[in-house]
Amino acid sequence: MELKRGRLIDHVHLRSPDLEAAKAFYKAVFEVLDIPFNEADTHLWADEFWIDAGDQPTHVHLAFQAPDQETVRRFHAAGLKAGGRDNGTPGERKVYHPGYYAAFLFDPDGNNIEAVYHGPADRSADAVTLTFEMPKG
Repeated sequence: MELKRGRLIDHVHLRSPDLEAAKAFYKAVFEVLDIPFNEADTHLWADEFWIDAGDQPTHVHLAFQAPDQETVRRFHAAGLKAGGRDNGTPGERKVYHPGYYAAFLFDPDGNNIEAVYHGPADRSADAVTLTFEMPKG
């Protein structure tokens, strides 16, 4: 059996009304998991996981990887047609990095769903492949 990891989710973004408590918690669990942890005054992050400060905790923010800008535009249009609400039209977001092209939608439950194309870049791998035998029985 094979499982592919790293193809669907680009990053997860959460918001915390008590950022210092979130920093303490995630620092502790990431140390146990041997995951490098980074922090600044207004946010913390580890790999694809990001938390910043906010008055109220937000719904989940999920970012899906897109292969190009056209796919980001199609994602946005299809989501609007299917009942999503606009939360950021397709375009470059230079605040993240040059070439970061994304669109944002609220799904019917209020979750912030994003499609992102990182611009021309070489990926070290398309995905991580986990190969194993399933237990019998």
